[in-house]
Amino acid sequence: MSVLGIGTDIVSIERIAGLLERNPAFAERVLTPTERATFAEHRQPVAFLAKRWAAKEATAKALGTGIGEVSFQHIEVTRLPSGQPQLQLHGAAQAQATALGATQFHLSLSDEREFAIAYVVLSAI
Repeated sequence: MSVLGIGTDIVSIERIAGLLERNPAFAERVLTPTERATFAEHRQPVAFLAKRWAAKEATAKALGTGIGEVSFQHIEVTRLPSGQPQLQLHGAAQAQATALGATQFHLSLSDEREFAIAYVVLSAI
């Protein structure tokens, strides 16, 4: 396995709560339609949103672009039946991953009361 990119991000859950309170459309900007459906029914929606924010920021860093060159909508976090988080890339994010030669995307998410963190590794076999 060859590592092609690494990204990490940590975010204050309180900060995300404040952004959501000031602008309820904030979740629509960050989350894909599939993620929004889960968000609407999640028992801890703010922590869910914070983890998605961190995952998307970490992915953009691993791609070497930062979030300005790829859209939050082009990075989607899904879950395997086991609960393991998984990345699905679309649009500009997928194009950048392809340009790098990345064929595997590894994601780890965690949160505590105050913070959510994501760690992403892009690799090729």
